[in-house]
Amino acid sequence: MRYKRRISWFSCGAASAVATKLSEPDVIGYCHTGAEHEDNARFMRDCEEWFEQKITILKNPKYENTWEVWEKRKFLAGVAGAPCTGELKIKPRLEFERENDIHVFGYTADSSDVKRAESLTEHWPDLKCEFPLIERGITKAACLAMIQTAGIKPPLTYALGFPNANCLPCVKATSPSYWALVRKEFPEKFERMVELSRRLNVRLARIDGERIFIDEIPLNQKTTEPLAPECDFLCAIAEQDFN
Repeated sequence: MRYKRRISWFSCGAASAVATKLSEPDVIGYCHTGAEHEDNARFMRDCEEWFEQKITILKNPKYENTWEVWEKRKFLAGVAGAPCTGELKIKPRLEFERENDIHVFGYTADSSDVKRAESLTEHWPDLKCEFPLIERGITKAACLAMIQTAGIKPPLTYALGFPNANCLPCVKATSPSYWALVRKEFPEKFERMVELSRRLNVRLARIDGERIFIDEIPLNQKTTEPLAPECDFLCAIAEQDFN
């Protein structure tokens, strides 16, 4: 049997960075999607210095970015998720992983992330997972605070009001506030998605339980607000583990 590796899956977000720092992995993996904000590259370099470890970048050679996946597959998102996730995140991970690897994920103690972690273990029962943030009760707001305490500036998308540092835009988002923020901060990307979603007849947003096209979102729709960093005693205890 090969040496059992601990792989921390870094996503250029504050939570995955803190989870990586806490887990002391053998390998840090990052699945490149070609669709993240350019400041994520700066954050990755800062984190490599913090980790004192290089990050292994994985990429599906068939696709340059999320837009190419959507165009070639003629599909944006559905009840089973989005094809970009499968092609750009899951496939590279599956090709890289070994049977006895331990996988570290940066799901936080926020209720939505706990559900995502539960869903992951349910759909991938053979995957050996660790969730250090959930185990320590660390939230997204706490992760932002811990990153800043470490002297690292979070990715710019957080300051703009986005809840994470994921792809821009993310077709799995249904919140009109999210799409209103994309429209405000990245109008070219928004208009490109308007054209593509109309062409594929996909209503990405949801208002009062009804699916609508994103260009039907009212112009006065409020946008999502930046998450305020907040560190409690659990956060402070975890920071001691950094040392």
